[in-house]
Amino acid sequence: MNKRLIIAVLATGALALGGCSTTPTNAQVGATAGAVVGGVMGSALTGSTAGTVIGAGAGAAVGHEIGKRIK
Repeated sequence: MNKRLIIAVLATGALALGGCSTTPTNAQVGATAGAVVGGVMGSALTGSTAGTVIGAGAGAAVGHEIGKRIK
C-alpha cells in the first residue's frame, strides 16, 4: 500500500513540474489567481463544496479574460 502511494505522489509531482517547463502566459496566471480567489470567496459565502467549485470556475474564467488583456 505504501509503495503505491509513493509512486502516485512521485508521478503527480513529475507531471506538475513538467507543466512548468515554459513561462506561463498572463492569461494562465490570471486564471490561476482567479480560481484561487473565486474558490475562497465561494467557500466563504456559501460554506459548501459546490459553492467553492462554482466560485473557482467563475474566478478562473474572469481571471483568464483579465489576464488576456494585460500586456
